[in-house]
Amino acid sequence: MFRPVQIFTDWLVYGLAGLGRHTLAGSAVDFFVFESIKIFILLAVIIYSVSVLRTFLPPSKVRDIILKKSRFSAHLWAAGLGILTPFCTCSAIPLFLGFVQTGIPLGVTFSFLVASPMINEVALVMLLGMFSFKIALIYAASGFTIAVISGLVIGRLNLEHLLEGFDQSKRITNAVLGADMPWAERRAYAREYTLDIVGKIWPYVLIGIGAGAGIHGYVPQDLLARWAGPDKWYAVPVAAAVGIPLYSNAAGVIPLVSALTEKGVALGTTLAFMMAVTGLSFPEFMILRRVMKLRLLLIFFGVVGAGIVFTGFLFNFIMR
Repeated sequence: MFRPVQIFTDWLVYGLAGLGRHTLAGSAVDFFVFESIKIFILLAVIIYSVSVLRTFLPPSKVRDIILKKSRFSAHLWAAGLGILTPFCTCSAIPLFLGFVQTGIPLGVTFSFLVASPMINEVALVMLLGMFSFKIALIYAASGFTIAVISGLVIGRLNLEHLLEGFDQSKRITNAVLGADMPWAERRAYAREYTLDIVGKIWPYVLIGIGAGAGIHGYVPQDLLARWAGPDKWYAVPVAAAVGIPLYSNAAGVIPLVSALTEKGVALGTTLAFMMAVTGLSFPEFMILRRVMKLRLLLIFFGVVGAGIVFTGFLFNFIMR
């Protein structure tokens, strides 16, 4: 899908700019240009598409369905919805904001936000092909569990007052949405909403991708293999910490996971790295900072990070 973007990026970076294809600077700049174009395309397309679909199904209906469930089952439904929507982190955030604006409890929306980028059918198929059905199943179960438990913990803390950037009293209702809405109004609504969201978050996206590009270009791939061997007790938390500044979806990071595993890094350590890359990326932090106070962000990253580290240790113990 993004092959034309990669061709254009290679021409721009290695042809027009004249950077060496195998140099650290060339690799970093290529990553920055490609990921920037790709993310903004995904943001525009997905936000616009979701906005159009939202005009057919008023968010209050989704809210009513989830709110009719018990506290625990609502988190299960939200995490399940996250698995069925294979979005990267930056693309899942607009849906997260929409859920918050409909009045769905904050903890439930966090269950969706964690599950969506971390678990999807592409990741499961690639894990199945590169490892085994057992590994793919355990990964799916652990990611789902992290999403549900993280949402439950954050929900218990009653942190809605730490949201910012939009008026929580202005809930989305059925007033302007529904099956009778003309197509011209649907497109106008989606276009305005897309421009508004992208216009607010673009600086944060570029800052996050820039940080990821620096890590991508200048940190050797075998760094984790040297410092995160199976005999190192600190391997899992180090892998998770190194994964956070990097931005990628599961399909992009799984080949690296496979390579690190072949170099001797324990499977639980590499999966902790993968979960951190897909579920706790630095671009996500920068975008969420636009709508959350720092305390809420740190709590969210802390709870999810603890779950990832625990899962890494568990995998390493099981796979001995």
